[in-house]
This record gives sequence, C-alpha cells and structure tokens, in this order.
Amino acid sequence: MAAEKNPDGVRSLTIGEVARRSGVPISTLHFYESKGLIASTRNAGNQRRFPSLVLRSIAIIKVAQRTGIPLEEIKRAMGRYPPNSKLTAAQWGEMSSAWRDNLNERIRTLEALRDSLDNCIGCGCLSLNDCPLRNPSDTLAQEGPGPRILERASQRI
Repeated sequence: MAAEKNPDGVRSLTIGEVARRSGVPISTLHFYESKGLIASTRNAGNQRRFPSLVLRSIAIIKVAQRTGIPLEEIKRAMGRYPPNSKLTAAQWGEMSSAWRDNLNERIRTLEALRDSLDNCIGCGCLSLNDCPLRNPSDTLAQEGPGPRILERASQRI
C-alpha cells in the first residue's frame, strides 16, 4: 500500500503508525492533541492523519517531560512555531536555551537534595534524631515554610 500524502506532498501517518514509531500510546497522542501540542488533519474517511514531522515534535515533548519540564511550559515553547513544523537549528536553539536556566536550577536543587538525603533538610518536622541539633525548637520556621536548609543549599550550588 502506498504511503498517504497530504496536499503539501508530506507523508501522512495514521495514529497507529505514530504510536508505534514514537513509542507513545494512542491515548497519550489524543491527550497531546487536546492540549494543542500536536495537530492532525482528517482524511475523506474522517480518520486522523499526522504529518511525519509530528514524530520530531513528540520526541521533543518526551525528552522535555523526562527532564521534568511541565507540559504547559513545553506547549508555550512549542507554541511559538506552527504545529508539526520542522524546527530550524536556530529555532531549536531558542527553545532549548529558554529551558536551560530552569533545568540548571532543577539540577542545583537535585544535587542539594542528593547531598542532604542523610541529614535534616529543615522541614520543621523535628522528628529526625539530629533535627534538635540542626533546627532546635523549629527556629527555621522563622525563615518561612518548607525545607529551609535544602533551599539554602540549592541556592549555594
């Protein structure tokens, strides 16, 4: 069977082909489409068809999600370009640099968490044996809510 092409001459994929080639379940593809992250057209039989470039968009979404970037942020970054478009090197550079500061901050926080896992992080629970030494009478509560020691450590890194 010959590959279907859209009016622009770009190869079109069924939702099943996209799921198989991207490794993403069909339900997730429906979700991405409902959120405006990817777009499909309908053929004469009212079946979804995706341009083959959607595979690149899905790969970007998957990688960004794996690094912890929220879908709303991914949508905002990808929304600067037409759906299913082939990003140029410059466009990809713009998108990735917009995420860089956020990722660097997450890395600092994760490193601080990793280095503090065996110690008090200043959460105010007073339940660990060394909390009375690191946070006697919950004095860190005066600095504000949350893991004060961990937040200080992530800011230093």
